[in-house]
Amino acid sequence: MRRILIANRGEIALRIIRTCREMGIETIAVYSEADKDMPYVKEATKAVCIGEPPVNKSYLQADKILAIAKSEKVDAIHPGYGFLSENAAFARKTKNEGILFIGPDPNTIELMGDKIASRQTMEKAGVPVVPGSSSGIRTVEEAINLAEKIGYPVMLKASGGGGGIGMIRCENEQALVKSFESTKSRAKAYFGSDEVFIEKYIADARHIEVQIFGDSYGNIVHLFERDCSIQRRHQKVIEESPSPFLSASVREKMYNTAIKAAKAVNYSNAGTIEFIVDENENFYFLEMNTRLQVEHPVTEMVTGLDLVKWQILVARGESLPLLQGEIQSTGHSIEFRLYAEDPVRFLPSPGKITTLNWNQFDGVRIDSGYEEGGTVTPFYDPMIAKCIFYGSTRKDAIRSAEMFFKNIQIEGIKTNAPLFSTILENEDFRNGKYTTNFLTKQLVK
Repeated sequence: MRRILIANRGEIALRIIRTCREMGIETIAVYSEADKDMPYVKEATKAVCIGEPPVNKSYLQADKILAIAKSEKVDAIHPGYGFLSENAAFARKTKNEGILFIGPDPNTIELMGDKIASRQTMEKAGVPVVPGSSSGIRTVEEAINLAEKIGYPVMLKASGGGGGIGMIRCENEQALVKSFESTKSRAKAYFGSDEVFIEKYIADARHIEVQIFGDSYGNIVHLFERDCSIQRRHQKVIEESPSPFLSASVREKMYNTAIKAAKAVNYSNAGTIEFIVDENENFYFLEMNTRLQVEHPVTEMVTGLDLVKWQILVARGESLPLLQGEIQSTGHSIEFRLYAEDPVRFLPSPGKITTLNWNQFDGVRIDSGYEEGGTVTPFYDPMIAKCIFYGSTRKDAIRSAEMFFKNIQIEGIKTNAPLFSTILENEDFRNGKYTTNFLTKQLVK
């Protein structure tokens, strides 16, 4: 594998370029007109403009990306996360053109991208799923009848949903009736299908995911868990490993269940099995992410492994570099997603970054997509960087994070750094006592 096209932008494109450079692989970047001065465009071996700023005219232009890949004679395409990373049709077209897709098989992407089909697959494999509908719900009457059986509150979800889109909590029948048609319409607009389903809402839950990796020889391993419970509007904000909540016995059981889930679909390459965990540590399958996760650096910090390198090795037909007994987790890592947004109202804060001084030190990893003088545009997700902290203990990692956010200097835009300082001072967070409603209950008034 000599040349890879990166079908993404920002920090993940830079992250992939870094590993490719270490492996002696050339990189072809694609960029929109709004991103022409971004650091990843300068760092790639070659960069090609793909179109106007809106994503539907640039980063979602699958055929145009494939045309560039063919003209540049690349061996593979790395989709990163978001955009086309879980688009089965794009993965299939890529393979049909004789180009390697750095990710799982298109059939797996398709199956796991359908939340109802994935639930059915996991149930058949003996993986526990959240109580709810086993097929799509067509009418509001069906929804009401099922909700009465499993009990309110319930989550109304789009079958093709992701990233918190097409998902709404309904406290009672009135709320379910009110949200049913609008959720179906939203699902149709975003995902091309108005199919929806219902799951029991689990109060005081934890959101914990297990990183898994498979190869084409049937080897599947886990790379431990990440606790992703601190969220805003179903979007992850902070992730850490290991989870400060799980007991050793449940942790081991969760790893085994994740492997079982991956084997049920003959999984290959990087993926994540996500679980919802109740206050008694009962856990249920939530979804499978068929790609590299935003928060993968957390796992890299505690294992010392390069997951992008593993992706490339597996995609070119090699077996996993390590088997389960050879993979170790040491110390503690926490990641904070730094956004260009108002820390109180959480509205995007695009603009020019006039000052950017990380004040970095040992134990701190910054995966940034921007540099001083760069501009955060309103066209894309406003994440500036992922700030990852490592220590021999959780207390050490927290101490590093506190020092970092106290001294960080960013001017020209607003960021959510003040929110992180508030979280780090919170006693419940410091003690690892938090759930998915942590921000709503304690910090966001």
